[in-house]
Amino acid sequence: MQLDTLVTFHKALADPTRIRILAILASGPLHGQALAGKLGVTPPTITHHMAKLRDAGAVYERRDKNTIYFYLHEANMKRHSHAILDVLEKAKDQVEEDVPQGASEIEQGRTDMAAEQLQVIRNFMTSDGKLKQIPVQRKKKLIVLEHMVRGLERGRKYQEREINAYIKTFHEDFATIRREFVMNHYMYRENGIYELNPEALWAKE
Repeated sequence: MQLDTLVTFHKALADPTRIRILAILASGPLHGQALAGKLGVTPPTITHHMAKLRDAGAVYERRDKNTIYFYLHEANMKRHSHAILDVLEKAKDQVEEDVPQGASEIEQGRTDMAAEQLQVIRNFMTSDGKLKQIPVQRKKKLIVLEHMVRGLERGRKYQEREINAYIKTFHEDFATIRREFVMNHYMYRENGIYELNPEALWAKE
């Protein structure tokens, strides 16, 4: 299974309401009005969430006369669960196949990397935390962007104006930096709401 497909699937599930919907459907199919009643939300809200889950393959629907019932797609849920485990297993195997380095070499590499990152931050940030300019070189740009996003709260959903205000504490060009956050997978945007991605998805040089 392609990594992009896995990411899309798990992004669709990255919402508390959608997880609750799947938990309810695990007990059996329901129509949208019943789901709305159980969750205490409006039918249009259910329609929005079901579209996301359906597109990701987490649910499917069947019509009974004039009523559409939603079903948990158990086969797809299991397939994606197994797929992510396969990805982790393959990554583990790849690491084990790599030529081993001595502990001192690994530690030295980490020290050199940390020193390089610190130097980039010193070069592009003022003493009061302002960004002098957006680096042109991709490697340096990613170091600066990562430094900036680490001040955001994991799991919090941000309005666009909140992200703009946060970025402006570093630099006035909030629109460019906001796009860089999304393009380099530090954050994802859905319906104008921004949230940090898991660190494993962040762009790396």
